[in-house]
Amino acid sequence: QVQLVESGGGSVQAGGSLRLSCAASKLTVSPYCMGWFRQAPGKEREGVAAIDSAGTSTYASPVKGRFTISRDNAKNTLYLQMDTLKPEDTAMYYCAAAAPGVYFPNADTALNPFRYTYWGQGTQVTVSS
Repeated sequence: QVQLVESGGGSVQAGGSLRLSCAASKLTVSPYCMGWFRQAPGKEREGVAAIDSAGTSTYASPVKGRFTISRDNAKNTLYLQMDTLKPEDTAMYYCAAAAPGVYFPNADTALNPFRYTYWGQGTQVTVSS
């Protein structure tokens, strides 16, 4: 069974940085479209960043220029480097992978959580002002 395990969350002050990791098992990250999503209390889950099998990345507007998604194929791990964090970044962050062979033609679909099949349990990020 595919497993995605996130780590790296925590509490930081505004302006700080965190790096989230997502270790995959029973799934090789390189050929999959993978993404990071977040959900704050009382809000819908939203896409943050995604990366396709070719390594092309897509970012939601609120995080563009501050967050970087990357993938280490040798370690079978997905990362999200988060810099210049803001209080509005506070949320539970989830790693997800699309089903095999799924292709995302544009940013809207790449950041749509309903397009993803496999999900991790989440890691909490809290940013204080």
